Amino acid sequence: MPQQFIELGEGYGDVYELLEIVRTNQDRFHQAFILTSTKEEKKFASLAVALKPVGDSKFMPIYICREGIPFNEEQPSKRQKMFEESIKQLDRKAVVVEIKHSSIFSESKLFYQYLIGIMRLYHYIPALV
Repeated sequence: MPQQFIELGEGYGDVYELLEIVRTNQDRFHQAFILTSTKEEKKFASLAVALKPVGDSKFMPIYICREGIPFNEEQPSKRQKMFEESIKQLDRKAVVVEIKHSSIFSESKLFYQYLIGIMRLYHYIPALV
C-alpha cells in the first residue's frame, strides 16, 4: 500500500486545517503521530495523521504539519493539546516518536521516505504490498 506525506505547513494556522481533516474524516482515521526532533538543542514537534484509503484505492495519505511547533513534554503547546484532544474524541491516542530533524536530509522527499520506513517498521502503517 503506497503512502505519501501531504505537507500542510509548519504547524501554526495549519494545525487547524489538520484538525478539520481529522474531524471530517473520522471514518478514515488510521493513526495520529507526534513526531519530535531536535535542532540546535531545541525540540520541535510535527503533528501528523494517517488516513485509510478511499474505496478500492490503495493510497494512504499522511497529512503533516512539519516541525513548526516547539515541543516540551512537561508543558505541551496549545496546538499540541488541541491535536491530542481531537484524537481523544475518536477514543484514540497519538503515537509519540523521536525522529531525526528534517534539516539533516538534503531534500524533503528523503525525509519523508525515512519517516515512512520508521512507521512501517513499527507497524504504525501497513507495509507496501
